[in-house]
Amino acid sequence: MTESSANKPANGQVCHRVKNGVKPGRNGFIKNHHHYHHQQPMYCYPEDKVQHTACNGSSSLGLYSRPFIESFEETPMLVAVLTYMGYGILTIFGYLRDFLRDWKIERCHIAREREEQRDFVPLYQDFENFYTRNLYMRIRDSWNRPICSVPGAKVDLVERVSPDYNWTFDYTGKVVEGVINMGSYNYLGFAENTGYCADASAEVTMKYGVGVASTRQEMGNLDRHEEMEELVAKFLGVESAMAFGMGFATNSMNIPALTGKGCLILSDELNHASLVLGARLSGSTIRVFKHNNMQSLEKMLRDAIVHGQPRTHRPWKKILILVEGIYSMEGSIVRLPEVIALKKRYRAYLYLDEAHSIGALGPGGRGVVDYFGLDPRDVDVMMGTFTKSFGAAGGYIGGRKELMEYLRSHSHSAVYAASMSPPVVEQIIASMKCIMGEDGTTLGRDRVQQLAENTLYFRRRLTEMGFIIYGNNDSPVVPMMLYMPAKIGAFGREMLKRNIGVVVVGFPATPIIESRARFCISAAHTKDMLDTALSVISEVGDLLQVKYSRQKRLPSLD
Repeated sequence: MTESSANKPANGQVCHRVKNGVKPGRNGFIKNHHHYHHQQPMYCYPEDKVQHTACNGSSSLGLYSRPFIESFEETPMLVAVLTYMGYGILTIFGYLRDFLRDWKIERCHIAREREEQRDFVPLYQDFENFYTRNLYMRIRDSWNRPICSVPGAKVDLVERVSPDYNWTFDYTGKVVEGVINMGSYNYLGFAENTGYCADASAEVTMKYGVGVASTRQEMGNLDRHEEMEELVAKFLGVESAMAFGMGFATNSMNIPALTGKGCLILSDELNHASLVLGARLSGSTIRVFKHNNMQSLEKMLRDAIVHGQPRTHRPWKKILILVEGIYSMEGSIVRLPEVIALKKRYRAYLYLDEAHSIGALGPGGRGVVDYFGLDPRDVDVMMGTFTKSFGAAGGYIGGRKELMEYLRSHSHSAVYAASMSPPVVEQIIASMKCIMGEDGTTLGRDRVQQLAENTLYFRRRLTEMGFIIYGNNDSPVVPMMLYMPAKIGAFGREMLKRNIGVVVVGFPATPIIESRARFCISAAHTKDMLDTALSVISEVGDLLQVKYSRQKRLPSLD
């Protein structure tokens, strides 16, 4: 996708040009970044801090305490050309089919304006609508598949068929059982209906019921809400925290409460839609820096300080940097030590979205701050969600006590939204105590370690098979590049035929020529499950010819 690092390798090593298809960045260098000098034992978090040398500039020296390895291999030229040709052919046939629909030659299933509004400006006719009816509909069966079980390591799917080429679906009444789930964000395996967390949620449901029927400021503030927020603050290592009923709204409704007109937001170009929406709703000036590129971020910070606001050149009221812990479509991890160093140097504020990284990274499962061994107080606003590693719902914000008091009275999510459901709150409390070891067991820590092992193993095996894999070696989000539009649906269907459930992703969630399959690894996956999935992925990869990598690697012994 986009350039995901600085213009030079980040460990001071020599930069080598390549001719074998390994991705040179737009500056001609390999986009495979190794931060660290000593090989660490596999599946272990390093205990000792090791000197980190980078050619990102002298400010990066000594910032990293663990390996930081990311790889973004170049798209082979032939694959890129064929992908563009594929979309070109589909677009031509799309316009042809629209012509046939206009002349009533082909049956039209698409939504149309009402006849009495035919002279109005079209309400929903645009290119994305064209893409939806002519390209997306061909592979629509790959998404929105209903499941009828707990979204654990295995799921049961409701079988469905389409009589009209994916415009509508009929349910057969049959269930496809035991499908290995490689798509859910169930990183630590807490999405379950048995065990400590499920029992605690069931007990609280019997006592409090399911709904609260009020906001926190009125009659909806339960003692369990207060306990949950205190526990979240303790888990994050911050002064205070507050929770919200929806993860998306945690970003989109709180950023406008923090910034406004006269403020500057510096946003990573691959930030989630909730961050983008929140930034737009704030009314602040928004500038986008290249993904994980510290030179780009520093240049924008320097320019903001030097030039100030447009026209008036007055100083910005505040500068807020928006980044994510793990980027959910790239599998990359934010260069947090460098971001913190820059925000301190230029006196900006930092907003960190840990939706995918909380619980999934760090020796204690405390996210990307724990992963890099940093001080949580260096992050001004720590945001995350409970929907992934905790198997619940909602989101949180952590930071200074003064910040939380301000948000309680100024955040639309806090003032107007209904309180979180009691069983959901209890699921969060129970799973978080489990991760922290406060349940009296080592189950939580064991799951964090198992996730790290599964992630390294799965990524390494896919790479050895010859697939192009994006992201950081420690990221449980594993994007595998498919590129061509015809292979998006084909890969999902062929995997499901072999009882493996995967998520395939295309435009508009990714750039139009960078379609991919996205695997999400879980601590609930056993090695046998992963080996079964890997065997099927390799088989389907050979069938569809999606083993695009040109890097030569020797297979490992295990």
